[in-house]
Amino acid sequence: VQLQASGGGLVQPGGSLRLSCVESGFVVDYYVIAWFRQVPGKEREGVSCIRESDGSTYYADSMKGRFTISRDNAKNTVYLIMNNLKPEDTATYYCAAGLPKDGLGVAYEYEYWGQGTLVTVSS
Repeated sequence: VQLQASGGGLVQPGGSLRLSCVESGFVVDYYVIAWFRQVPGKEREGVSCIRESDGSTYYADSMKGRFTISRDNAKNTVYLIMNNLKPEDTATYYCAAGLPKDGLGVAYEYEYWGQGTLVTVSS
């Protein structure tokens, strides 16, 4: 089971980025795929998730209206489109797969993790 995240980079405030998470090796279709982010010295923070089974999505409150999560089943890829980025969105973003009990859940409920991709929002 592998998750490969990509798409990070340097963007100016107000700009946009699209992160990608390619999944491989999964044998079940009921996992939740999520994006978390982390800055040094802070806990990993849930951003958004999408349920494989029905496509339902969840967002952390601070991301609602700015971030959109989606998936392309043909490409086994989950995307996170981030608009109106702010300096406080600067972090390493990780994709993860797991079975949270409710909604987005928390980091320890996710079993599989991809490597991080760094997003820097700065002028």
